[in-house]
Amino acid sequence: MKLRFNFGLAFVLAALSLNASALELGAEDFVAAREMTCVLAQDSLGYLSDDEYADMAETILADYDQAQTDVIYAQALGYFDGLMFGLPEADDREISARLQSFVASGACTRFTGLEGVSLSL
Repeated sequence: MKLRFNFGLAFVLAALSLNASALELGAEDFVAAREMTCVLAQDSLGYLSDDEYADMAETILADYDQAQTDVIYAQALGYFDGLMFGLPEADDREISARLQSFVASGACTRFTGLEGVSLSL
């Protein structure tokens, strides 16, 4: 399985969001960042079409201005990077297992509809 997450794009987006780094993140912003991480994980696993990705991102970010959106997206990329910490970049099986576990977790129930699902590999 080839994962679709583009680390180069993530770096560019994170770099572009540095201008907005002075904004404070409130509790709702952290929730939005976690939800965006769920969307990124599902997209990386190939679960979402481009339209589904856009719809989910719009649902999460609709109430934020561009500067806040940049900060939330950068935070989501940071969470995503944390999920991948310690995994060899070439180990698609382990990366996929980690992402599937996260998507099935309680952190992602709003967008997956899965609650209390356990995976065994």
